[in-house]
Amino acid sequence: MKKSVLFVLVFVFAASMTMRGQLNEYKYIIVPKKFETFKKENQYMTSTMVKYLFTQKGFTPVYDDELPEDLANNRCLGLLASLSDDSSFFSTKVTVILKNCQSIEVFRTAEGKSKIKEYTAAYKDALEEAFVSFDGMDYAYTPKTSEDKVADTQTITVSYKDDVKRLEEKTETAVVKQEATLENQSYESMEPEPSTFTKAEEKTESKPITSGLLYAQPTENGYQLVDSTPKVVMKLMSTSVENVFLTDYQGNSGVVLKKEDKWFLEYSEGGEKKLKELNIKF
Repeated sequence: MKKSVLFVLVFVFAASMTMRGQLNEYKYIIVPKKFETFKKENQYMTSTMVKYLFTQKGFTPVYDDELPEDLANNRCLGLLASLSDDSSFFSTKVTVILKNCQSIEVFRTAEGKSKIKEYTAAYKDALEEAFVSFDGMDYAYTPKTSEDKVADTQTITVSYKDDVKRLEEKTETAVVKQEATLENQSYESMEPEPSTFTKAEEKTESKPITSGLLYAQPTENGYQLVDSTPKVVMKLMSTSVENVFLTDYQGNSGVVLKKEDKWFLEYSEGGEKKLKELNIKF
């Protein structure tokens, strides 16, 4: 048993040192001003927060449209950051992924989670938890050896933002100054986007689910919605969250919730999220 534990500890330590060495080969972390999972730039302050947290961990992050000269000439000096967002209505879950200039994944953090309801605060909380993966890494940029540099002088073809470019190594002359303060990691607008329930992949259908009013009748576990017939159209099960109910719609699990004084039904159909407006009278 002792030998097994010792072996595991040695393996974890070796893996940690290997990963540290891999990240030390890169001088910059490229942070997109708009992550693919969001509709808008810096939505929920995610770009600002990611850049700030990388600075806190000792890295040199730069926005994707503000590259220093040496990085612009050789994208292989940096790793591109992206977010894997597996959030649901009840929790925010994000993972930070780093890929090199050949789109090969170099590092992936543990998943950060948050149950805070307000989106900006939730993403901040989840990202801070994910960045714990960088603790103890003691990152320090280490330029490649002379042998590696000789290899780098050959022309490299790299795909970046659907644009193929020929890259040649040039003398590194740019000096990037980073300040580890949240305020100095921002750009143009610091206004957080208003918290909204709908995400990029959701499609809102403005037409009500029925042509008439649905009347909410109390039940033991929540409500049942009936039309003017009267016919039971849907049953709502109460949750611990105010104005949020679980339901079953056409064989699909769904959620009925109130947003901006209107009621909506959210459900999945064929792997696609759908949102319908309901006309309910309680």
